[in-house]
Amino acid sequence: MTTPSQQHFTPERPLRVAVIGSGPSGVFATEALLKQAEVPVQVDVFDRLPTPYGLVRYGVAPDHLTIKSVTKGFEKTLSDPRVRFLGNVEFGTDLTYDEARAHYDALIYTVGASSDRRLGIPGEDLKGSMSATEFVAWYNGHPDAAAREMVLNATGVAVVGVGNVALDVSRILVKTVEELQGSDIAAHALTALEQSPVQDVWVLGRRGPLQAKFTTKELREFGELSGADPIVKPEEIAVSEAEEAQVSDNVVKKNLEVLRDFAGRTPGGKPRRIHLRFLVSPVEILDDGQGNVGGLKVEKNRLDENGNAVGTGEYETLPVQMVLRSVGYKGVGLPGVPFDEKRGVIPNTEGRVEGRAGEYTAGWIKRGPSGVIGTNRKDAVDTVAHLIKDAQAGTLPTAGQPTRAAVDALLKSRGVDVYSFEDWQTLDAHELAQGQAQGRPRAKVVHKHEMLSHRRKEMQRAEG
Repeated sequence: MTTPSQQHFTPERPLRVAVIGSGPSGVFATEALLKQAEVPVQVDVFDRLPTPYGLVRYGVAPDHLTIKSVTKGFEKTLSDPRVRFLGNVEFGTDLTYDEARAHYDALIYTVGASSDRRLGIPGEDLKGSMSATEFVAWYNGHPDAAAREMVLNATGVAVVGVGNVALDVSRILVKTVEELQGSDIAAHALTALEQSPVQDVWVLGRRGPLQAKFTTKELREFGELSGADPIVKPEEIAVSEAEEAQVSDNVVKKNLEVLRDFAGRTPGGKPRRIHLRFLVSPVEILDDGQGNVGGLKVEKNRLDENGNAVGTGEYETLPVQMVLRSVGYKGVGLPGVPFDEKRGVIPNTEGRVEGRAGEYTAGWIKRGPSGVIGTNRKDAVDTVAHLIKDAQAGTLPTAGQPTRAAVDALLKSRGVDVYSFEDWQTLDAHELAQGQAQGRPRAKVVHKHEMLSHRRKEMQRAEG
């Protein structure tokens, strides 16, 4: 193996980088590598799914199509000749850590935060209680969740949490089929939601409106729904003049305005209702006697002098048959890679993985689940700046088999059915065409085997 100090990267022998994860952070990191001019690079972007873009495809609400337009820039990055997308390749099995180190001079881990935090209350594992993450994956057609049988027989649903994901799932539950037709929601979810008997959705925050994490645009949408009224209790959003005077965040100020507007409205008699509740904490999910959710017991709170929620000993039971927890995402470790179980991140210093030369991280797996898609761009740029600095300093452990052909031969020997970016573009065009035929923006192919089958059919058609 060549020692780092002897290695000089050239167009003939470029810096070889593997990006593990093709969500926003992974693509932003790839873009940053391409934009820098100091070191010639060649990048392979891996994803365990055949499809790229991570949470943009599988996490962003299906009715927020403008947010998904960021993929136009992503497409430009992944189409660059210095970049390859290798989908349907699982890090740790199809490509082990040691093999990645043998084929690449640097690794960037950008796998996001795919798990969720639990409530830690009795009844959390009853049927009908799940994470909002699972529900989002189901209605967005994530291959891991698309086959799940989602029984939407609840007339009442509690969504625990007051971030944008909580608002997203609540909005999807109460939108009419006509409203959802204009989204790219998965077909199986559209059918299930059309038959859903949901009448009331409670969105629950343990603290007050000034501590809520959602943004005003998402909140305001509840006042514009054709089939649901927003319901707010004035006493739960009451804020003293002194407290309000201390608010400097414009989003918080606007949120308070919208909530006051909702509280002052007379419900219009629409068939569904969104109850935005504050100063309540779930304490127990009740069993209906058959292992299903039969209600949610909540305790009313007050805020202490430090703004923490303190239980008052006054309880209420909400008539719900489904509970969705949305109290935060959590990262999951990768085989062979250091991981901080408590924080749910890869331990790092400004993106450099601790104790591992040539290994880096960006996005939620670097800093925890915070910020929006755009936040990850600067985060990735900062990480890549350190990587390039290390490459110039000669501190990267140089790969022993630094060629695309060597990686391809390894994956082929293992029987991995690699999904290229060209394969994805063909599938993308197919989904858009199918959607157009149905009067929708997109009709997603949701099962992995169908994605691979579609690719084989396209290849046969091209050959024949």
